[in-house]
Amino acid sequence: MIHNTVLTNWIGPSIRWDPSLMQDLKHDQLNRSDVMERAKYSLNAKYLLLFIIVCLLISLAFERIPKTYRKFMPPHKSNVCSSRLSDQTITPLNNTKHFMVSAFMDQRVKGFDIRIISIFRRDSIQPLHCLFCCVDHLSDTTPATVLVHSDHFDFPYGATDVMCQIPHNCNATHVTLVPDTVRPTNPTWLPLRNKKTHEKNKRFEFNFTVCISALFGGYNNVLQFAQTLEIYRLLGVGRVVVYNNSGGPELSRLLHSYSQEGLVELVQWPIHNYLNPSPGWQVAVHGGELQYYGQLVALNECIYRSMERSRYVLLNDIDEIIMPYQHDSLTSLMDTLQPQHPNTGVFVIQVIIYPKKTTEESNKGYVDAWRQVPGFNILQRIYWEDRNKDQYHPHKMLVQPSFVEQTSVHEVLKAFGESYKIPEKMCHIVHSVTNRLIERPLEELHLDKRLWDFKDRVIPRVTEMLRKTGLLSSEEEADRIN
Repeated sequence: MIHNTVLTNWIGPSIRWDPSLMQDLKHDQLNRSDVMERAKYSLNAKYLLLFIIVCLLISLAFERIPKTYRKFMPPHKSNVCSSRLSDQTITPLNNTKHFMVSAFMDQRVKGFDIRIISIFRRDSIQPLHCLFCCVDHLSDTTPATVLVHSDHFDFPYGATDVMCQIPHNCNATHVTLVPDTVRPTNPTWLPLRNKKTHEKNKRFEFNFTVCISALFGGYNNVLQFAQTLEIYRLLGVGRVVVYNNSGGPELSRLLHSYSQEGLVELVQWPIHNYLNPSPGWQVAVHGGELQYYGQLVALNECIYRSMERSRYVLLNDIDEIIMPYQHDSLTSLMDTLQPQHPNTGVFVIQVIIYPKKTTEESNKGYVDAWRQVPGFNILQRIYWEDRNKDQYHPHKMLVQPSFVEQTSVHEVLKAFGESYKIPEKMCHIVHSVTNRLIERPLEELHLDKRLWDFKDRVIPRVTEMLRKTGLLSSEEEADRIN
């Protein structure tokens, strides 16, 4: 009675309590709950059916993908080739005796799209394929063509090009090499460089690039290096690529300073971690597995590294300067020569030896502030010697990289254009040698003070860089410049 009264009061005086009403309410609640449960079950069944259909479609699509795709397909589409991206300049190729260096787009040779600069063991070449990382998938493999360079000087290892074609419907970003009998599940990828812009009147970042390869054996001729870089800067060179294996401590500091300035692009070249490199070019005399610490590999790599960035590339050693004699700069020299030889991509330049010869005249190039700096002063190299008629007359080259396919040290092995030898009086190489077995008397030498045309600008600039790297003992000493 109490509950009925309370309920009556809460509902209102006009409604009387009927016990059957509660039973009806309970019955209605049960009906609604049953309907909701049935609706929920029906919806879950639809979702399950949809999920099964999607799984079947994915399975069918997967079965249609070629086996090569599936074998290398990573677990997540967004990480197609992020498993192992090489950040090294020398990358071992698994299950072979070979090494990859760098990969470039190169469609100048019909039937091929890319060129991988490599180091191959010449007596151990097996069939290879290229595998590409596309923007959103892995490609099928394509057969590779292996081209060992003809100049290998009989060393077991040699500079090698691996040529491949990119499959259709693949916007390639990376590439790797796959041995024919081995399918790696976690390959190491090389980034694909030099993607063409198809510009008709391409503007290059640099007019001239110098390729220096390779510094080894603790090379530490700091003074000559700094002078050469500053003279090249005055001649119009905007970039010097240095392949550094083991430069000395003082030179390393200098290279770091020039790298920060942007003149030097430093490429670490740890070839000794993988092979026994030779310190010379004669295998019978110097031994080793690869000529001159991989000099030929580095020169070719530098050409392709520069192909989209530099109009011209100079291929010479750090103790050599390609010097114009009838022009103020390399720019004005080539502005004269190139229109006269429009189909020429290789300009051959004679090397002339400038030995050490101490005379009253050569001492005028002496700079007291530099006396304790490692190396020698090339401003004192003002005499050159005639070449013996029965001796080999070496040359170096200034090239348009887009004309060059393969190069050696003194000649281009494969080119798409013509070659032209620049007359010595117009331009030759000033080669400041370290040692000469036979020292010639002064009367057999010829005076040449061309380097002194740059002296007033080179001396303060070199002094500034030496001071910046801590290689001069004091500012007072640095001011003692003759």
